[in-house]
Amino acid sequence: MKLGRFLAKHKTAIVKKWCDLVIDTYPPDTARFLKSQADPFANPVGSTTITSLTALFDQLLSGADRETAVTHLDPIIRIRAVQNFSPSQAVGFIPSLKAIIREQLSGQLDTPEALKAMAKLDTQIDDLCLLGFDIYMKCKETIFNIKANEQRNRVFSSFERAGLVTD
Repeated sequence: MKLGRFLAKHKTAIVKKWCDLVIDTYPPDTARFLKSQADPFANPVGSTTITSLTALFDQLLSGADRETAVTHLDPIIRIRAVQNFSPSQAVGFIPSLKAIIREQLSGQLDTPEALKAMAKLDTQIDDLCLLGFDIYMKCKETIFNIKANEQRNRVFSSFERAGLVTD
């Protein structure tokens, strides 16, 4: 069986395991809430995670371009950057997809063609991880700039109120 067809056939199980893995990186109470609450308005993080991971998996199967990957990966990474995950924690869920797929394949990688297809998929997942790191760093830079500007404005306002600065 071709790898692409196999993955498409088992998409639901793979994405569910991947989503559970991402949600389990949160504290236990938060993870329990994210798994139990289906309403996207009450649980935007869980909803975004499921939607984005499903779209990312579809993107991996179809081999879509970099911009498409950014569109689907950005919401998850952005949330994790704001929540102060370390870089490895923020993007660590991406390479874990390799293990989930291999577990699902369980011994079906016995032909050279299958091994070659899996190696290509591994490279795509690695590229996705690097892209996730780029997104994470861009988000952290934006957060830093916002904090720096806020601090600068606060100090300037204090000086202005004290009469130390004039227009």
